[in-house]
Amino acid sequence: MEEGRNMTVIYVPKGKAREYSPLALNLYLQCSHKCKYCYAPSAMQRKRENYFNIPSPRKNVLVNLEKEIKKKRPKEQVLLSFIGDVYCETEDENKTTTKALEMLLENKAPVAILTKGGYRCLKDIELFKKFGDHIQLGATLTFLDEAKSFEWEPGAASPNERIETLKILHDENIKTFVSLEPVIEPAETLKLIEKTLEVDCVDIYKIGKINNYGGIDKNIDWTEFLTKCLSILRPSGKQIYIKHDLRLAAPSVKLYGNEVLPDEHNAE
Repeated sequence: MEEGRNMTVIYVPKGKAREYSPLALNLYLQCSHKCKYCYAPSAMQRKRENYFNIPSPRKNVLVNLEKEIKKKRPKEQVLLSFIGDVYCETEDENKTTTKALEMLLENKAPVAILTKGGYRCLKDIELFKKFGDHIQLGATLTFLDEAKSFEWEPGAASPNERIETLKILHDENIKTFVSLEPVIEPAETLKLIEKTLEVDCVDIYKIGKINNYGGIDKNIDWTEFLTKCLSILRPSGKQIYIKHDLRLAAPSVKLYGNEVLPDEHNAE
């Protein structure tokens, strides 16, 4: 992930990452969640044992952020974050996250946060509310089965905690989304869709697949999976976005325009 021209802390994601957000901000360069499938250690050319730690804030990140925002206020959505999780367990108890959000709010920058930290993000719920329509809070969901979740994401919040957190945020009129990716066991992802619809805690469903991890993707019928997802989600009226790699893996599945175009903050 290269940093975009004329920006150092807030940057333009490149390649596949661009699908997620037009801009991004990484506040911590390690993570305590220890997800088996995590791409960050490889992307950063680090050994996994040097990446999966309780992180301290990125050096001078708030000072540099303040300088950048004063020079050029971000008008497109800023995602927190591609490296690490701004609500994982951190040495500063996520205070850098709070301060960065305060700066972004003051400068009216639209924000998206994707986290597996569960309740930990709720410390900033009053701050989220101040963003109004200019913030989205999301959770990555991979398994409904708690034992499987712990096996694959041992440092992250349980799936039930993530879903309960989404419900709390949703009930406070904060826009919520789920990233159903990676899809390791399609049956688990389908259960997560049904569970979150039952709870009514998600506004936007973003569905992907799994790539290049132990050959798992080669043994999944992605056409069948996507067809089942849509059969459950379409009647709900929820906003749906099918990610690029899943569209390529299931080309025969016909999608509506609003299922292939990213949301308003991600428009090309």
